[in-house]
Amino acid sequence: MIINNTLNTAQIQAIKYTTGPCLVIAGAGSGKTRVITHKIAYLIEQGFSAKNIAAITFTNKAANEMQERLSKLINKNDLKQLTVCTFHALGLKILRQEAEYIGFKPNFSIFSSEDVYSVLQEILSTTDKSLIKSIAHCIGNYKNNLYTPDMALNNAHSDIEIQACKIYPIYLQTLKAYQAVDFDDLIKLPCELLNNNNQLQIKWQNKLRYILVDEYQDTNLCQYNLLKLLVGNPLEKMPLFTAVGDDDQAIYGWRGASSDNLKKLSQDFKALQVIKLEQNYRSSNNILKAANTLIKNNTKIFDKQLWSEHGSGDEVCVYAMNDEEHEAEGIIFRISAHRFERKTAWEDYAILYRSNYQSRVLEQILRRENISYTLSGGQSFFEKAEIKDICAYLRLIYNTNDDPAFIRAATTPKKGIGSTTLTKLGEFAGTRKASLFDACFMSMLEDVINSQNLFSLRDFVSFINDLSDKAKTEPADILLKELMNYMCYESYLYDTFDEKTARNKWENVTEFILWLKSKGTNSTKLEQDISFENQDNLGNKSKNLIELTQMIALMTILQGKDKQNSGIQLSTLHAAKGLEFSHVFLMGIEEGILPFDNGEKQSDIEEERRLMYVGVTRAKKSLHLSWCKQRKKGGQKTSIDPSRFLSEMNMNPLEKEKINPKVYLDMMKEMLL
Repeated sequence: MIINNTLNTAQIQAIKYTTGPCLVIAGAGSGKTRVITHKIAYLIEQGFSAKNIAAITFTNKAANEMQERLSKLINKNDLKQLTVCTFHALGLKILRQEAEYIGFKPNFSIFSSEDVYSVLQEILSTTDKSLIKSIAHCIGNYKNNLYTPDMALNNAHSDIEIQACKIYPIYLQTLKAYQAVDFDDLIKLPCELLNNNNQLQIKWQNKLRYILVDEYQDTNLCQYNLLKLLVGNPLEKMPLFTAVGDDDQAIYGWRGASSDNLKKLSQDFKALQVIKLEQNYRSSNNILKAANTLIKNNTKIFDKQLWSEHGSGDEVCVYAMNDEEHEAEGIIFRISAHRFERKTAWEDYAILYRSNYQSRVLEQILRRENISYTLSGGQSFFEKAEIKDICAYLRLIYNTNDDPAFIRAATTPKKGIGSTTLTKLGEFAGTRKASLFDACFMSMLEDVINSQNLFSLRDFVSFINDLSDKAKTEPADILLKELMNYMCYESYLYDTFDEKTARNKWENVTEFILWLKSKGTNSTKLEQDISFENQDNLGNKSKNLIELTQMIALMTILQGKDKQNSGIQLSTLHAAKGLEFSHVFLMGIEEGILPFDNGEKQSDIEEERRLMYVGVTRAKKSLHLSWCKQRKKGGQKTSIDPSRFLSEMNMNPLEKEKINPKVYLDMMKEMLL
C-alpha cells in the first residue's frame, strides 16, 4: 500500500484524488515531488496502466530525480512504460511520431540558439548580435503565444517588434526548408497539430490518460494550451490531471511564464479540486516567518501560510556593510567562523545573489583564501562558439546525417555556400527524405542549384567524406592539422572580430586542438568511467578521430549531467530555485539590485519579491542577509538604500559582527598551526 503514515493529511488528499482535475498548491519545501511520485504509484495501484501516465517537468534534472524516486516505489516494468520528461521532450515525441502531418521527415533537426542566431544573421544580413538576439526573443514570444505572422503584426508596437514581424514568416519558411525546428517549436507545433487534427488529438488523449505537471506556475500560454489539448474538453469528458505549483515561486515572467495560468485552471475546469500543502519539511520557523511576512505583500491567487515542525531555529541575521568588497569579505569571514564553530563542511553553505556580476568579488576573495567553491551557470568550454564551430566538423565526420552540424560546418567559415543554396538544398532533401549531406550526391540536384554553388557544396562534402574515411585508420593529430588547414579558421576569426576577441577565440581553439591531441595517449579518470565498445582503446593506444568525437560527446554529457558540488555554492537566485542548503547567505539586498530597477511596475516588483522569497526559502538552518551602504557605479561610490523587502520582513541590520571572541581566537590558532 503506497499510502502510509509518513505522509501528512494534505499530501494524502492530493494523492488519492484521481477522479477529476486537481491543482496542488505546493509551498516551498512541502514535499511536492514526493506527492507526484506517490500519486503515480497510487494511480498504478488503482488500475491505471503505467504506459498511459505522463509526468511533465521543466528540467531534465527534475525528470531524472523523479525517475530515481519512482524506482523505489514501482516495479521496473511499470517504470519503463511511464512517460517522465520535460514539456519539450514530450512535444518532440509527438512531432517525431506525427512528422508527416506537418510536412517533416521523422529525423528533422532541432536548432540550438546558436543555430537560430546563424539563420537570423543570414536573413537580416547583419552581424549585430544585439539586434539578432532581440529579433530571436520577439519570435520566441510569438511562438509561445501561438501567434501567426498576421497576429504578430496586429500586436506589434515597438520598432523592433515590427521588424521582427517582417522577419517571422521568412524565418518560418527557412526552418521548414532546412527540415528543422527550434526549441519553441517543440511546444508550438504539437499544439497546432493536435488543434487542427481531431483524430490525432483523440489518439494522444488515449495514450496519455492521466497527466501530472510539476512547477505548473512556470508554464507559458503555449504549454497550457498543449495541456488542455491532451486532457480533453471538460464539456465532453472529465479531464484527468494534477497540476502542482506555487504562485509565490513564479519567477520566470521575463521569459514568458504566466502565473495567470493558475487562475485559468479554475476558469476552464469548473470541477477543479484545489489542495494546499503548507507544512514545510525544509526550514526552521524563524526562516519561514521571514518568508511568510515578506510574501504577504504580494497580490495572492491562493493564500497559504508555511509552517514547520523543526522548531524556531537560528535568528535571521541582517548585516549593513560599507561596500561590495567589505560585504564579500564579511560573508566569507562569517562562513569560515560559522563552519569552524559548527564543525560543518564548505558544501553546507550557499551564497546567493540577483545577478551574475555579483560573484566576481566573491571569487577573488575565495581564490585568495584558497577556499573551494562551485559557480552555477558558468559557460562550459564546449559551449563556446569557436569550439562548437570545430565540433560541427567532428560531428559531421562522425554522423553525416547531422543536419545542424552540416549547416554550421558549411557556413562557418564561408565557403561559397549561402542561405539561398541551403534553402534549395533543404527543400530538395525534404522531398527525398534525405539528409542534407546525402542530398548533395543525388542526381537532379543540378536542376535546382547552379553549377558554381553546386561545385562548392560537393567540394565541401567530398572533403568531409575523405576525412571520414581517413579517420578510421590515420592518426588524429594529422587529420586535425588537415582539418584546420582546410577551415582557415584563424584567418576567419581575425577577418570577423576585433583583434582582442579574435586572439582570445584562437587561443581557445589552439587549446582545444592540443587537448584533443593529448587525449590520444593520456586517458583521464573521467574517460575510464566512460564505456566504449572497445575497451582496449582506453589505454595508451592513440585514439582515432572518430573515437575522439565519441569521447567529446560523452564527456560533455557526463560533465553536465551530474556535476558534483565541491565547496561553497555560488549561485544566482534563479539558478538556485529547486535547491536547498543548510546555511544561506543572501547578498546585495538593496534597491536597484533586489528589487532590480526595471521601471517600478507593480508586476515587476511582485516578481522580484517572489524571487527574494525563493532565496529565503532555500535555507534550512540559518539565513544571513546583507546590503551595502555604498556601491561603485561608473567608477564612483554611490549611496545605496536597503531593499524595501528588508523592512517588509521586519529585519533590522546589525552594524557590527556578532562572532564569539573565543571562536575567533581558536580559528587564528588553527591557522597558525
